[in-house]
Amino acid sequence: MRARWILSGLVGLLVPGTAIAQGGAPALVRTGAFFESYSFGTGLAFSRISEFTIPIGVTQRVGQRLVLDLGTAFASASVRQPDGKTIDHSGLIDTDLRASVSVIPGKLIFNLVGTIPTGATAVPDTAIPLFGATATDLLGFTTPSFGSGGGVSAGFASAFRMGSNWAIGTGASYRQGASYQPVKGQPGDLTPGGEARARFGIEGPFGTGKYFRGALVYTTTGNNDLGGSRQSAIGDRVLAYAALSLPLGNAHLSLYGWDMRRLRARNSDQPQTISVPRGNVLALGARLERPLGPNATLAPLLEFRHELTGPTARMELLGYLVRAGSDLRYRLSDRATGVLQAQLAFGSLQSGGTRVSILGPRLGALIEWSP
Repeated sequence: MRARWILSGLVGLLVPGTAIAQGGAPALVRTGAFFESYSFGTGLAFSRISEFTIPIGVTQRVGQRLVLDLGTAFASASVRQPDGKTIDHSGLIDTDLRASVSVIPGKLIFNLVGTIPTGATAVPDTAIPLFGATATDLLGFTTPSFGSGGGVSAGFASAFRMGSNWAIGTGASYRQGASYQPVKGQPGDLTPGGEARARFGIEGPFGTGKYFRGALVYTTTGNNDLGGSRQSAIGDRVLAYAALSLPLGNAHLSLYGWDMRRLRARNSDQPQTISVPRGNVLALGARLERPLGPNATLAPLLEFRHELTGPTARMELLGYLVRAGSDLRYRLSDRATGVLQAQLAFGSLQSGGTRVSILGPRLGALIEWSP
């Protein structure tokens, strides 16, 4: 059984957003609404970033070996400049259609994902600052990207028992995006480079009521062809993740952390190459799940994020963020569960040697329903 759990987690990280229903109801519908807004002190090109997202997801089991999943969202984002002017964007994001096949039940899953370009592709050059601002890992927006030209991903995940209670898992995936025009009015298409991802994970119990999960993910991406002998490059990324769950009275405490390091692009010195600088994002958090009754669970949380970036050998501080809040999970019926979320984040960004403050809420409501 533990091998099945780690296998589900492997596929979820190999192909972002994938949901694998290894058991339970044959169908699951998810939707909700999330709002997040950050205000910034003086010194930046914008004073506020806001985003509103309505996610939509449907998971359907077909027989014992096939799970189909559809995921998309409506997103509306806005950046307010110091002079009061705003840059806005609203619309659907790309739609993912996923098929997960249990080749060997509990041991091997094959996953195929087709991304339909229902989101934004060609956008005005005036909207580029908005798309860049919402994509930062430090702020962690619910919708960091609004669209691309679509693409196809394929991958597998396998899990094996280690001893009587522990399990290890491995997996790999490859994604190829389709060409699209990123900026309206500018000639030439962007042809994404292929992306390969490999993952290793381990999990299992120890002590009395304690549980450990850990994973290591390595991602490498080919250069994007910008046309006219121009290209953009991003270095390989290494993500390490660890989580520890332990009982605390009648509650459960989860401690987690992850560190994502982006290396220097291999050919960053080549002419007509635009390179994403090196980076490092560190996150540490704690979450306490405390039952309030037979149907309700309250989960206060605290998270710290810290990001470094820079093209030189010594990276500089981009900023830090502290997020505190709570989730309230309530079982509405035998087939429906609702989640309410309220969080407040504060921190700072470094801009040209100047420290700029950050402050803003994240509010959300989610419902999961099994028809």
